[in-house]
Amino acid sequence: MEKIIKVNEYTKENGIILNWEAGAMIKCEIQNERVYLTANKEGLLSLANHFVNLSQDTIPNTYHIHFDMSNAFEDGSVELIVEKME
Repeated sequence: MEKIIKVNEYTKENGIILNWEAGAMIKCEIQNERVYLTANKEGLLSLANHFVNLSQDTIPNTYHIHFDMSNAFEDGSVELIVEKME
């Protein structure tokens, strides 16, 4: 499978622009001290896009993306923060 990931250029004014695949379903749970991140195909492609977007050289270190039930994850999910480090 070949997939082109669209990366919108980061700007201070607009921040990071995430592209979501239609029908994305993602859930994040903690069980037995382990984090389980489960997703359908569209959810995995969306997460891949977000991670590639976050890797842009113009994005400052410590910039982060919050994922939770109010903006991306399925009901019953815990919050996940993905942060760019040095």
